[in-house]
Amino acid sequence: MNTPLQIGVFLAITAMIALATYLHCRGKGKSGAASEKDYFLANGGLTWYFVAGSITLTNLSTDQLIGMNGNQMALLAWWEFAAVFGLLILTFVFLPVYYANNCTTTTELLQKKYGDKHIRALISVLFLFGNLFIFLPAILYGGSLFLLSMTGIDTSLSNLMFASVVLASVGAAYAIFGGLRAVAVSDTYSGVLILGLALLVVYLALSAIDFDLSGIPAERLTLIGDDDSPIPWQTLLTGMIFIQTFYWSTNQTITQRAMAAPTIKEAQKGVLAAAGIRLLIVPAIVVIPGIVSYKLYGDIGDPAYGRLVADVLPIWLSGAFAAAIAAAVLTTFNSILNASAALYVCDIHEAYVGKPKSVPLLSGAVSIAMSVLALVLVPFFSSQESLINTVQELYGLLSMPILSAFIVCLLFRDVKAGAAMIGVVAGVAFYAYFSMVWQPFHYIHGMAMTLALSIMTALASNKVIFGQTARFQLGR
Repeated sequence: MNTPLQIGVFLAITAMIALATYLHCRGKGKSGAASEKDYFLANGGLTWYFVAGSITLTNLSTDQLIGMNGNQMALLAWWEFAAVFGLLILTFVFLPVYYANNCTTTTELLQKKYGDKHIRALISVLFLFGNLFIFLPAILYGGSLFLLSMTGIDTSLSNLMFASVVLASVGAAYAIFGGLRAVAVSDTYSGVLILGLALLVVYLALSAIDFDLSGIPAERLTLIGDDDSPIPWQTLLTGMIFIQTFYWSTNQTITQRAMAAPTIKEAQKGVLAAAGIRLLIVPAIVVIPGIVSYKLYGDIGDPAYGRLVADVLPIWLSGAFAAAIAAAVLTTFNSILNASAALYVCDIHEAYVGKPKSVPLLSGAVSIAMSVLALVLVPFFSSQESLINTVQELYGLLSMPILSAFIVCLLFRDVKAGAAMIGVVAGVAFYAYFSMVWQPFHYIHGMAMTLALSIMTALASNKVIFGQTARFQLGR
């Protein structure tokens, strides 16, 4: 991207997305002391196509495009196929509960079910830790790596950090000045661009090898993983199910979009559209280029996607694709910042400090602080062998313990918040021990065991410590 044409295309497309977002959002929502409903839920004004677009691109960022293609095998497509299941659970199980309880954050449901603000705050803190220490720096690193790899610039740590600073600054600006409406609208416009260009890359990549996959080892083409693979087939029946349920149904960054529709029917329509995109389009764009790159370059890991794109795309399109990737990074980054601000403002600040004078001002301060701290952690991810595997394994520390609190409150009555909190803490400790010290089995199996242990610990603590017997009752 060192020619004036490429730079011009990049800047023009980036500016067009920003202008289209501004024009759509202009005059909508309150200024100054904007309400939580407006700033965090777009005042309930997201139509189904913005819900679908925002959910799709919030998830589809560099940890998918770079990390999954960097594994250079078909097996990683299972993350996307399984995601369809998670989106269906969100549509038909969790969304009706969130709307019935008029929730602004997913964690608000916990406070209403348990009747305790402390469990809401605990889960929010865990979400914030995950966003800060795992997702935000991973997104910045992956985006910077791709842009540098595609343009042929040296991927030294100093260059990675410079690119990360630029991405973080622009992403934070979207989140701070526009709220969820601007984030969702820019997500959707960017999503159309990146899905179209990513599909073009798939076609051009296959054309580069004459659609001939011969010579590629069978283990890189199979969808049935053995015990030594990133996804052993047995894990599809254990932890994979719960990982997807957690990510798509309880994760504030994702569910916030679905909770911002005017009606539950509109929200469900948007989530189902996102599930269709996830099933029909996303698996191909996150594994086929990686497989082709193995035939062309060998086992080169995370730089594979950027190098392939640089080789197969015409010069005049490379600037457009760079703009698309930058948009994917920015929209995912600003989505997580907006969700994090919602968690802090609604679940922690208001509960323990008081009502803020200005929701946008406080949210902006949170976004800036998290952006700066995320930048500090970029060097850690640059030293990892596989971006996507590192992200998934680390997040197990939080995901299953958090999910246990939701499952207990939805399936049981008469459970004290303190018991659920003990289950959450026990789950974090167990996963940390088995994944970092014991390591007896694959981490995805360990996630299923962590969830079961957390739930059992909560129910046992409820009986032994709090003297109450949990009663099974499925419902709202």
